[in-house]
Amino acid sequence: MIATKIHAIWSRELKLEEFADTDDFFDLGGHSLIMTRIQRQILSELGIEVAMDQLFRKSTVAAISEHIETALAAA
Repeated sequence: MIATKIHAIWSRELKLEEFADTDDFFDLGGHSLIMTRIQRQILSELGIEVAMDQLFRKSTVAAISEHIETALAAA
């Protein structure tokens, strides 16, 4: 569920319809300004604040989704 929402956010912000959850954000044409918008959308849509450094380190939908799921399970 989280991966589906993250994928939708990336799709909107990167203006891409098709990409794999394992594709790297930067390889898809992403940059820091887009990542800032993605960070805001994750907070707005999921109510979860993800630190910018985590978004840059975990630069795939799969990795970010796993990070969020792990954080939610620990909370």
